[in-house]
Amino acid sequence: MNPANVRAFTGVNCDNAIVALDRTRDADGFRLDFYTDFRYIPMVHRVAPRLNCRDIRWFWKPLCGERVVRRVGYEAIITHQRFLELQKRHPRATFVDDTADLAAVRSVKTTDEIAAIRAAERLACEIWNDASARFRAGMTERGMARIIQKLIIERGEGEAFSTIVCVGRNAAECHHEPDDTVWNGREPVLVDMGVRLGGVCSDLTRNLVPGFLEPSRPLKSVRTSRLYRQVYALVLKANRTAIAAARPGMTGKALDAVARKVIREGGFGRCFWHSLGHGVGYEIHEAPTAGRKSDIVLKPGMLVTIEPGIYLEGNLGVRIEDLVLITETGCEVLSDLAAK
Repeated sequence: MNPANVRAFTGVNCDNAIVALDRTRDADGFRLDFYTDFRYIPMVHRVAPRLNCRDIRWFWKPLCGERVVRRVGYEAIITHQRFLELQKRHPRATFVDDTADLAAVRSVKTTDEIAAIRAAERLACEIWNDASARFRAGMTERGMARIIQKLIIERGEGEAFSTIVCVGRNAAECHHEPDDTVWNGREPVLVDMGVRLGGVCSDLTRNLVPGFLEPSRPLKSVRTSRLYRQVYALVLKANRTAIAAARPGMTGKALDAVARKVIREGGFGRCFWHSLGHGVGYEIHEAPTAGRKSDIVLKPGMLVTIEPGIYLEGNLGVRIEDLVLITETGCEVLSDLAAK
């Protein structure tokens, strides 16, 4: 029922659909039925003519002489009311939450999905470079966000999530909502943005630091405080160290621990609150996760963000985020490493 899962498994982009996979009498046989409402049925006929498309009302209507169903797998996205209806329709069935299984299948991307996400991430990097060059002193956070949003609309299919723009101390709020804070042209600016392209998402976090003319070299700006320079260098080190360590066979929590160790040894362990990263695909947050409790084993074809951060409330915040593809021997960075 999750629209992202519907699209991943059928190719149909629909926000009101049920994909029912039904085991047939044949031991290895399955029947797949696609249920949706009248608004989408013509579209399904056009984009996926091989699907057995039916009116969604039939899914919830008990059928006369329906066989006894012993086992039903469902997604946790289902409402409580609908779940009760399913139980009433199949009173002898055992119900099994298959949400994690579906997420695991989707966590390893197909060749086409990888190509689409690579293109989306590349576009996000291009938009960041173009947008940041247009930022001027006197602009508000909202004004800078609008520049990014306009470019995303012009070149992509919309935002993957609401663009985050943080000036100065506002960056200490992980998911700060852009407001009327004015940029004086000297304070650091943190931007977290994503582009939707080809139905998939991208995710990128960068920091604009006045005087930082050569991103590949250590930060040296007389306009930034010594503390900010220390924090930025530490987050960048954690980011690069985790990227170098990412490989198949390691767990999400092992990858998280690599970056967390760098920040802890730098004296800011209590200021890195969130997980290191998450998967990206048809949704902006999906499996796998790279966090302290993640036992997910990374496999070739998985994508995960590497986004360590340090947040000092009322003072500053730094987060650097790249998207990587797990390969057979390590990982491939899909972001533009030159534009940190």
